[in-house]
Amino acid sequence: MIRALAGLTGASLVATAIVVLGAVTEASAAPAFQLPFPCGQVWDGQTRTNHSPQNSVDFNRANDEGDPVGASASGRVTRVADEGSTSYGKWIEIDHGAGYTTRYAHLSAQRVAVGDLVSPGQLIGNVGNTGGSTGAHLHFEERLNGSAIRIVLNGAQILYFGTRGYTSANTCAADNPHTPQAACGSGYRIIDWAGLGGAGAVYLLYNAGNGNNCVVTIKATSIGTASAASAFLEVQGQTRTTDSGAYAYYAGPVRKAAPAACVRWGGSVGSTSYTSPFEHCA
Repeated sequence: MIRALAGLTGASLVATAIVVLGAVTEASAAPAFQLPFPCGQVWDGQTRTNHSPQNSVDFNRANDEGDPVGASASGRVTRVADEGSTSYGKWIEIDHGAGYTTRYAHLSAQRVAVGDLVSPGQLIGNVGNTGGSTGAHLHFEERLNGSAIRIVLNGAQILYFGTRGYTSANTCAADNPHTPQAACGSGYRIIDWAGLGGAGAVYLLYNAGNGNNCVVTIKATSIGTASAASAFLEVQGQTRTTDSGAYAYYAGPVRKAAPAACVRWGGSVGSTSYTSPFEHCA
């Protein structure tokens, strides 16, 4: 298998956005941006006239250093950078299609790589105090065609200028400390994913170094408690390999080599499952 065509799992990314030869085809609709933290969490968002850029927001809550940061919407990671002790410090940029991007700065850890696809709420990093920061917080931006715009979360513009509390309506995925990349191992990048109705997501990864595929299902419910989950990978013309059982955090990884072959992949959490067609062919 090669990364010639890495579909962005249609409905979950940006409506009508697709990936062709690694490039996002832009759609016209704005993404449904959510607070970049796990479901139900409450964070104070501060905006101010002297902020750079002015339309950005700083998120804080008590003892937040190391707290998980989730993708505000699905997309493709385009920047994973480290400015050292200046500016953003450790930061991430995600392309959501239609010219929209988001930025997440001052992170203590970055959990994704350039080229990775991410699902809504997926763990991408951790709150930190890196760069030109005087205390742990998340600096967050929404951008359109490269310019920072006023931020809309869960369909409503945030307060300008001042401080307000916001409750996350994002998925609970970032509460799971395990990432698909860590589960599959070094060199694997996410090339496709499918949501499991809020219960989690199943991810297809590829390692360009050895030509192997990997499938892992990351739970977003009953995290830390053993419950039914599965992951499978089938190379066309070969027997399907499945990992199924009661798992606290994730099912898999299931790895297979698929040179010049199509693959079928999927998984489940509880009663919700996904099965792909044969795709991602050489």
